[in-house]
Amino acid sequence: MRDLTELCDEAMKAINDEWDLYDRKKLLSSLEHILREGMSSKELIDSIIQVCLELTTPTAPKWLDCASRLYIVKLYDEVRENRNIPDGRNPYGNFYDFILELTEKGLYGKYILDNYSKAEVDELEKFIKQDRDFLFTYSGIKLLSSRYLIQDFNRKTIELPQQMFMGIAMHLAIPEKSEKRVYFAKKFYDVLSSLKATMATPTMSNARKPFYQLSSCFIDTVHDSLKGIYKSLDNFANVSKFGGGMGVYFGKVRAMGSSIRGFKGASAGVVPWVKLFNDTAVAVDQLGVRNGSVAVWLDAWHKDLPEFLQLRTNNGDDRKKAHDVFPGICYPDLFWKLAEENIDADWYMMCPHEISTVKGYCLEDFYGEEWEKRYFECVKDDRIVKRVMSVKDIVRLIIKSAAETGTPFAFYRDAANKMNPNKHKGMIYSSNLCTEIMQNMSSMDILQEEIIDENGDKIIVQKTKAGDFVVCNLSSIVLGNLDVNNDKELEYVVETQIRAMDNVIDLNYYSVPFAEVTNKKYRGIGLGTSGYHHMLANNKIPWTSDAHLEFADKVYEKINYYAIKASMKLAKEKGAYEFFEGSDWDNGAYFEMRGYEAAKWQELYGEIKKYGMRNGYLMAVAPNGSTATIAGTSEGIDPVISRFWMEEKKGSITPKTAPNLCQDNYWFYISAYNINQELCVKVNSIRQKHIDQSQSFNLYVTTDYTMRQIMNLYIEACKLGVKSIYYVRSKSLTVEDCESCTA
Repeated sequence: MRDLTELCDEAMKAINDEWDLYDRKKLLSSLEHILREGMSSKELIDSIIQVCLELTTPTAPKWLDCASRLYIVKLYDEVRENRNIPDGRNPYGNFYDFILELTEKGLYGKYILDNYSKAEVDELEKFIKQDRDFLFTYSGIKLLSSRYLIQDFNRKTIELPQQMFMGIAMHLAIPEKSEKRVYFAKKFYDVLSSLKATMATPTMSNARKPFYQLSSCFIDTVHDSLKGIYKSLDNFANVSKFGGGMGVYFGKVRAMGSSIRGFKGASAGVVPWVKLFNDTAVAVDQLGVRNGSVAVWLDAWHKDLPEFLQLRTNNGDDRKKAHDVFPGICYPDLFWKLAEENIDADWYMMCPHEISTVKGYCLEDFYGEEWEKRYFECVKDDRIVKRVMSVKDIVRLIIKSAAETGTPFAFYRDAANKMNPNKHKGMIYSSNLCTEIMQNMSSMDILQEEIIDENGDKIIVQKTKAGDFVVCNLSSIVLGNLDVNNDKELEYVVETQIRAMDNVIDLNYYSVPFAEVTNKKYRGIGLGTSGYHHMLANNKIPWTSDAHLEFADKVYEKINYYAIKASMKLAKEKGAYEFFEGSDWDNGAYFEMRGYEAAKWQELYGEIKKYGMRNGYLMAVAPNGSTATIAGTSEGIDPVISRFWMEEKKGSITPKTAPNLCQDNYWFYISAYNINQELCVKVNSIRQKHIDQSQSFNLYVTTDYTMRQIMNLYIEACKLGVKSIYYVRSKSLTVEDCESCTA
C-alpha cells in the first residue's frame, strides 16, 4: 500500500524542473481538507488527482501532467488486480503469456499467434517502451482507458497502453512477408506509441480483436428502386453493427410527386426514406456504445431540397423530421456564382427520375461546364416539371439550418470531380459522414432472383452487380508531436502510415461485400493530419500571419510528396491498383494541375510511370476528435476553441488546455471564434491543393455574423477550390462529432 508522500512524489515527477511554480507543499496543503483516516491507495490516488485538477489554471497548466502520471499508476494497480498480478510486480508481465491468456478468453484474435512464433513475440516484447505511457495527457489516458484498452466480459480493464499499441502493430504487419513481419511490427509500434501518428478509432479499437472491422466510414449510392433503397438500408445496418459510420447519396432517388410505373404523383420523395435511415441509426447502435451515424446527401437542384433542408430544424411538421441524421448538400459552382452575382435569380429544382426519362441522361452524372449546359437544357424543356425558388430564399434556408443545427454539410461537386485522380473510371457524387472522403461512387444494380435446386432444397439466389461502395481507411500524422522541419522524420512517419493503411485493406473484416470489391479495386486510403494549431504554436507562427500561409503550403506539399513516393514504392513492391492506367497519376495531369514542376516532382512522376501507384486515393484529413485527445494535440486542422476551458461530461468537470500550454506558446493559441473565417477558408484552399480528397473543415461563427457574411464564406470557398465544409459551429450551438471518423 502506497502512502501519501510516495504518491505526491510520484505526481511531482511530471513537473521536471518547474518547482517554483508547482510547489509540492501547495499540493499537500490542498489535500488537507479531503484526507481522512484509513483511505485506500485508490482513494488516495483519486483524491490527489482531483486536487491536481482543481489546481490547474491557464497559468499553471502542468498540474494536469501530475494528474496524468497518477492516473497511469492507478491504471497499473487496476490491471494488476484484474489479472491477479501480485503487488509490486510489473503489470506488463510476460507479453506472450498475456496474448495467450486473452486469446484463450476470446478477447484477442487467434490470428495473432497463428502468424507470430513465441520467439518473435519475445523479440517484440523487448521493443516495448513502457515509459511511453507517460507521454499521455490526463484527458488522453482517461479516454484511452475507458474506450480503447481491452476489457474483460465484466468490463474490467486488462490491457495496458503499450500492449495495445504492440497488438495493433502486430495485426497491421500480418500481410507482410514472414521474414519482414517483425521488422514492420516494430515500425508501426514505434510511430504509434510515440504518438507521432494515430490510426482511426475503429482500427485502434478493433485491431487485434476477434472481430476486426478496421475502417471508419463508408459511402453508398442509393439506387432509385424499392429493392435498391432497402439494400442500401441493409448495408447501413450491417456497417453500423460493426462500428462504422456512413454517407448515403440520395441524388438518384425520385422526388415527391414523381411517377412510379407511369402513375403520376405516386412518389413520396426522399424524406420518408431518409427517416428510415434515421430510425435504423437509432435501432442498430454500435455495440450499445452510441447510435449509428449517417450523413444523407442531396443535390442542390433536387426537387425535394426545401424539405430536406428542414430535416433537423425544430419548426414544422415533426413527421417530416429526421433529427439523428446529418444532412449534406452537393453544390454545383453555378449555385454560388448566382448567389454572388445575382442572388434574386431563379433556381430550378427537378426530379432526377423525370430528367432521366425525358432526356435520356442523368444530370447528376456530369459536372463543370457540361453539367451547366445540360442543366439549362433541362430548365428549357417544358416536359420537365420545375420547382422554382430564388437563390436568396434557398440560401436563407441553408443558413437558417446551419445556425440552428450546424448542418447541412457542403460538398462542392465541381472542384471534387475536376481534381479527382480517377475521373477516367467514375464520378464523385458526395462525401462521407465527415466530408473528407471523396472517391468514385456508383449504385449497385440488383438483377433478377433465381431459384436453384441444391440437394432437393430450393434456394433463392439474388444476384447483384456491385457498384462503387466507398470505404474510408484512415490514419493521421500528429503534426504537433513531431518536427515537421525534420524531413527525415516526416518521411519516416508518412511512409510507415501509408503502409499500415494499405495493409488495413487486406486485413479488414468487411461486413458488406460491396465494400471489399471497391476497396480492393482502388485501394483508397486517407492519410490525414491532426495537431495543426499545435504545430503552428510549436513553430511560433501566428495563425493570422502571412508566414502561416507559406508554412502551410510548404508542410502539406512535403507530406503529399512523401505519401505519393511511399505509395509508388509499395506499387513497386506489391503491384499497382487495378485502375492505375489512364488515371491522372498515370497521365501526369495530377502533377500539372497542382503546378508540381520542380525536379524532384518530375523525377517522382517518372518512377510512377514505371511502377504505378499502390493506392488510387491517398490523402484525406478527418476531424480527429478522440484520437487527437489521445495524442494530446489539437483536433484536425482546426484552431483551438480556447487556451483553457472546463469540460463537463457525465457529471464530472475536467480542465482542458491547449496542447503543451506554457509561457512560450501562450499567445500563439488564439480562439477559433476570434479568427477571421475568410482567412481560414484561404488556408484551407492552400492545403487543399496538396490533398487529393478533402478535409473536415469547420466554420466558426459568432452572433455578430450576418447571413450575408456567412453566405460569403461559402462563396469564397467555392471560388478558391475548397471541396467541402463540415459543420458551421457557433458559440451558442453544440454539435455532435462523428466518432467513427475521429482518426
